[in-house]
Parts: sequence; C-alpha cells; structure tokens
Amino acid sequence: MSVHKEIKKVTTNVVIDMKQRGEKISMLTAYDFSLAKIVDAAGIDIILVGDSASNVMAGHETTLPITLDQMIYHAQSVIRAVSRALVVVDLPFGTYQGNSKEALNSAIRIMKESGAHAVKLEGGEEVKESIQRILTAGIPVMGHLGLTPQSIYKFGTYNVRAKEEAEAQKLIQDAKLLQDIGCFSIVIEKVPAALASIAAQSVHIPIIGIGAGGGVDGQVLVLHDLLGINKDFSPRFLRRYLNLYDQIQGAIEHYIIDVKSKDFPNASEQY
Repeated sequence: MSVHKEIKKVTTNVVIDMKQRGEKISMLTAYDFSLAKIVDAAGIDIILVGDSASNVMAGHETTLPITLDQMIYHAQSVIRAVSRALVVVDLPFGTYQGNSKEALNSAIRIMKESGAHAVKLEGGEEVKESIQRILTAGIPVMGHLGLTPQSIYKFGTYNVRAKEEAEAQKLIQDAKLLQDIGCFSIVIEKVPAALASIAAQSVHIPIIGIGAGGGVDGQVLVLHDLLGINKDFSPRFLRRYLNLYDQIQGAIEHYIIDVKSKDFPNASEQY
C-alpha cells in the first residue's frame, strides 16, 4: 500500500516512513494561495515555500534579497491553501548564519506567524549550532547541501558542486551530521548522481534531490519551471510538464483582440 494514497496529512514522520518503505517523495515549491491550492489538491507530499520566490516572484537575480517578512507573507498565503501537504519554509539569507539566537528567533517567527510545519536552511557543519538551537524549540528542520544558492557569491557560479573528492567527502560528512543532530530530511542540489545516491544510502532520513539524479529518496522542482512559466531557465535537470508562458500570453493576446474588436463583452456577458 502506498503511503502517499492512505495518508490524510503528511508529517515529518510520514516522509521518513516513506523512505523506509522505498516510496519516492514528491516535493514542489509554491508561493501563493491559488497555486498552492492546486499543488496540494494534486497530492504533492511536501510544499516548499522557497526563497526562490526572490527569483520567480520578485524578479531578483539571486535568492539573497528576500526578507524574513516577505518569506512569512508567502508562507501565510500557502498555508491558507493547504490541507494535506507538509509545508516547509526557507529561512532567508542573513537570518541564521553565524548567530544561533537569531536563527531561533527567525524560525519561531516563521512557525508562529505563518503556521508552517518546518523550516529549511542551507549548510552543514558551519550552521550546526543554529540548527541545534532551532530543534531545541521543537521546530523540525530540513537541511540543504550541495549547491547552496545563498552562497552564490562564494561559489561564483551555479555549476555542479562536489565534483572534487574533498567536497564530496564533506557532503557525506555533512549529511550524516545533519541526520545526527536531528534534521528530518535533506535537500541535495546539483551534485553528481552517484554521490547523491551514496549520501541517500548513508543516512536513514530522506534525501530529496534537485539535479542530483534518481538514486535519492525524492525530487523537488520549482513550480514555475515545471509549468513552463519561466522561459529563460533550462538546466539539464528540469523537465517541463507544460508550456504555460506561451499559453498564457496567447490567451491575453486573444483577450486584447476581442476587446479592441468589440467582441468582448458580448450580449450574454453583460447585465
């Protein structure tokens, strides 16, 4: 029996159980009420209110500019729509690095003001103290290793991470560390598939991949990429399930023509 089908509410325990049963975990981003409602109704396991909202909702080049207040706003909008999925919210850049007290306060604000179910933050050993402090408050934490977009200026590129042996070893060590301190799952982004597979086998918590191959416990994509709302982002790992950009533009062009030609509204579309 699929855990996915029988479960009424996805919790952190449910996703760990899914890994143990060998059932893949589905995860997508959402940032607003209307789309989150559709994603939840479709039966997704986890919704990530990602700091990728900085890119797809606000038009920034990186995830760095988005604020804690803005993340809470997006999380509130998503939570109002969701009845089944586990909702995880990204702690934005600058709200947890180097200051575990601030990390705890940031996580508490997200949980208290949005009603979300868990938080996600980037990094391994270097954010250990922040994660431990958040966990002491009873807040579930999802880790994030590999390509960590908040560190883009350190990396200087969005290229594949952990190709070198030292970085690969650190990734496995960090995955075990995050598990041992109490994270319930980890996102691994843009690393070689073989390495991500080893990481998934090294820990008992779910590893959710994005550009990390099929040997992990689940997959996550940005909703706007999957739906083809974004046209100018085509990494190898992205499968577009729709081409909404062209469909939406076509519908709007059609509407403009109908308005200009006085075809809209017609007799049955007025009072």
